[in-house]
Amino acid sequence: MPGDRTRRRAEGSVNHPDERAWWRDAVIYQIYPRSFADGDGDGTGDLAGIRARLGHLEALGVDAVWYTPWYASPLADGGYDVADYRAIDPVFGDLAGAEALIAEAGERGIRTIVDVVPNHVSDQHPWFRAALAAPPGSPERARFWFRDGSGPGGEEMPTGWTSSFQGDTWTRTTDPDGTPGQWYLHLFTPQQPDLNWNNADVRAEHEAVLRFWFDRGAAGVRIDSAALPAKDPALPEVPETWGAGEHPHLDRDDLHDIYRGWRAVADSYGGGPGAERVLVGEVWLPDPERFALYLRPDEMHTAFNFDFMTRPWDAKELRESITRTLDAHAPVGAPATWVLSNHDITRPVTRYGREDTSFDFLSKRFGTTADLELGTRRARAAALLTGALPGSLYVYQGDELGLPEADVPRDAIQDPMHFRSGGVDPGRDGCRVPLPWTASGPSHGFGPDDGAAPWLPQPDGWGEFAVEHQAGDPGSMLTLYRTMIAARRTEPGLRGDAFAWLDLPGTPLDGGDRVVAFTRGAGFACVVNLGPDPVALPGGATTTLTSAPLTDDGRLPPDTAAWCRLEDPTGATSRRTKE
Repeated sequence: MPGDRTRRRAEGSVNHPDERAWWRDAVIYQIYPRSFADGDGDGTGDLAGIRARLGHLEALGVDAVWYTPWYASPLADGGYDVADYRAIDPVFGDLAGAEALIAEAGERGIRTIVDVVPNHVSDQHPWFRAALAAPPGSPERARFWFRDGSGPGGEEMPTGWTSSFQGDTWTRTTDPDGTPGQWYLHLFTPQQPDLNWNNADVRAEHEAVLRFWFDRGAAGVRIDSAALPAKDPALPEVPETWGAGEHPHLDRDDLHDIYRGWRAVADSYGGGPGAERVLVGEVWLPDPERFALYLRPDEMHTAFNFDFMTRPWDAKELRESITRTLDAHAPVGAPATWVLSNHDITRPVTRYGREDTSFDFLSKRFGTTADLELGTRRARAAALLTGALPGSLYVYQGDELGLPEADVPRDAIQDPMHFRSGGVDPGRDGCRVPLPWTASGPSHGFGPDDGAAPWLPQPDGWGEFAVEHQAGDPGSMLTLYRTMIAARRTEPGLRGDAFAWLDLPGTPLDGGDRVVAFTRGAGFACVVNLGPDPVALPGGATTTLTSAPLTDDGRLPPDTAAWCRLEDPTGATSRRTKE
């Protein structure tokens, strides 16, 4: 019974202090609260809706849930503009509801990871309102980056930095007498003023926020835009080229002192392998050595692996990313993370069905066509590929249903990325459309039938992806995910860090670039065929799980993955070296 399983997992964590830390192999499900489930019928997902759907998460078999921000916010950027970390936004519920959700999920063996955004706050945050009311040079303004403008009358922005959301990074204030005042920095929207991490108040407040949520049972914190908070106080322009740690607002060396302070807070809560409070960083960096610095033993526990997620559906590219990722993590002893999408990224079913199967924020455009049948086949194979790799696995809500990227009507788009691009970028709302739970009904079970329409419109045919439609179908995406996650828990080869490339026809050792194949411990292998023709599995191998049926003669079809038991694991040719 699920309850018995939960108790055994919890008791094991307490009784066996040498047990492998839970977060090293965890399956973590990402919930975007606005779009998961609507409990009160106002058209927006909320905590009550999540609590009512915890059974889905338990049946899926996840170890933890990461919630994107649920705090008090004007929602100028989907909650990443936080006005108060100690209050739940009324659209989602209240603090008592969050505490109940954390407790109820914990009773099912599901831990909670909350989102913290250190780079900025909302322009409605009490600190920023106080800063606007205070004069230049005041302690209130010292918590942010206020500067006089350049040029005649200070009419020009202090720097020419480019926003992460495209467009300008400075907005000019108006003084009480109505005259133009200083400018303030915002690497994202003007509603998200950047904090000054050289300020002691900023550091103390964020460490207090960590304690606030750890005290309420949160098992971890996901750190948004973790490489951005520190700035060069001189605010120089971004040079054409820069050395390690020399960029004025990205990946600066003084960031590491910030996260050492956060790690000290997390470690102060103690606990054995089942009770640690963990730090998970959103670290977008191309340099694997710089990336690994955030994962030293006194900093973050894990960080997101964006390199793999943005690579095209290509065997050489994916092998290169896997090797690069594992080699970057090895020196610091941190586990890798594997993820196919999130609330910012085009869903894999759509992405893998396009001519260009990679992902780049700057290349998104309206009207990009996709073969969803092909994309679904590849997304199923990708699920088994990522599920077999050593480390933790993240699943974004809806990917377990095989949801495609939705075409949101232009007049319904709410994402600021769309508007700041001048309407060229379709934005991120296509992967944020509310989930379908039932095959029928006005909102397909997202909210009550007599409730308001979902905050983003669900496309026609959305019900065919519904949980109730897929739950009893042995060939559905949901069944594949449930089976795969259950096997991760029971398959001995998938626990621990063992990994070696497997020599098969179509792999580099054979002179080919069509197959990704590797072993995980004695007797277990994963083989993925990304080529145009069926390929043979290892001799004597027995498949335990496949993303699509094998051919009649037992070969692996194109765009298909298989988990196998090897007849003679000692006889397999493999290597753990760079390709």
